[in-house]
Amino acid sequence: MNYKIFLDETGASTAEYAITTMAAVGFAGLLVVIMRSPEVKDLLFGLVKSALTFSNPNG
Repeated sequence: MNYKIFLDETGASTAEYAITTMAAVGFAGLLVVIMRSPEVKDLLFGLVKSALTFSNPNG
Protein backbone atom coordinates (compact mmCIF):
# COMPACT_ATOMS: atom_id res chain seq x y z
CA MET A 1 0.00 0.00 0.00
CA ASN A 2 1.22 3.48 -0.82
CA TYR A 3 1.38 5.46 2.46
CA LYS A 4 2.78 8.55 0.74
CA ILE A 5 -0.78 9.68 0.12
CA PHE A 6 -1.38 10.00 3.86
CA LEU A 7 1.83 11.96 4.44
CA ASP A 8 1.07 14.59 1.78
CA GLU A 9 -0.01 17.84 3.44
CA THR A 10 -0.82 19.71 0.25
CA GLY A 11 -3.79 21.97 0.89
CA ALA A 12 -3.71 21.53 4.67
CA SER A 13 -3.20 25.23 5.36
CA THR A 14 -6.00 26.13 2.94
CA ALA A 15 -8.34 23.79 4.79
CA GLU A 16 -7.31 25.34 8.11
CA TYR A 17 -8.04 28.82 6.74
CA ALA A 18 -11.42 27.65 5.48
CA ILE A 19 -12.35 26.15 8.86
CA THR A 20 -11.21 29.28 10.69
CA THR A 21 -13.18 31.49 8.30
CA MET A 22 -16.32 29.40 8.77
CA ALA A 23 -15.94 29.59 12.56
CA ALA A 24 -15.54 33.38 12.35
CA VAL A 25 -18.64 33.68 10.17
CA GLY A 26 -20.62 31.56 12.62
CA PHE A 27 -19.44 33.67 15.55
CA ALA A 28 -20.31 36.88 13.68
CA GLY A 29 -23.78 35.52 12.95
CA LEU A 30 -24.27 34.70 16.61
CA LEU A 31 -23.22 38.23 17.58
CA VAL A 32 -25.70 39.70 15.08
CA VAL A 33 -28.52 37.65 16.62
CA ILE A 34 -27.52 38.70 20.14
CA MET A 35 -27.11 42.37 19.23
CA ARG A 36 -30.58 42.52 17.66
CA SER A 37 -32.33 41.59 20.89
CA PRO A 38 -34.10 44.53 22.60
CA GLU A 39 -32.54 43.73 25.97
CA VAL A 40 -29.01 44.03 24.62
CA LYS A 41 -29.88 47.20 22.71
CA ASP A 42 -31.27 48.78 25.88
CA LEU A 43 -28.23 47.71 27.89
CA LEU A 44 -25.77 49.11 25.36
CA PHE A 45 -27.77 52.32 24.95
CA GLY A 46 -27.78 52.77 28.72
CA LEU A 47 -24.03 52.23 28.92
CA VAL A 48 -23.33 54.76 26.17
CA LYS A 49 -25.79 57.25 27.64
CA SER A 50 -24.24 57.00 31.11
CA ALA A 51 -20.74 57.31 29.65
CA LEU A 52 -21.68 60.48 27.75
CA THR A 53 -23.79 62.08 30.48
CA PHE A 54 -21.97 64.42 32.81
CA SER A 55 -23.17 64.24 36.37
CA ASN A 56 -21.87 66.27 39.27
CA PRO A 57 -20.99 63.91 42.15
CA ASN A 58 -21.38 66.79 44.66
CA GLY A 59 -24.99 67.37 43.80
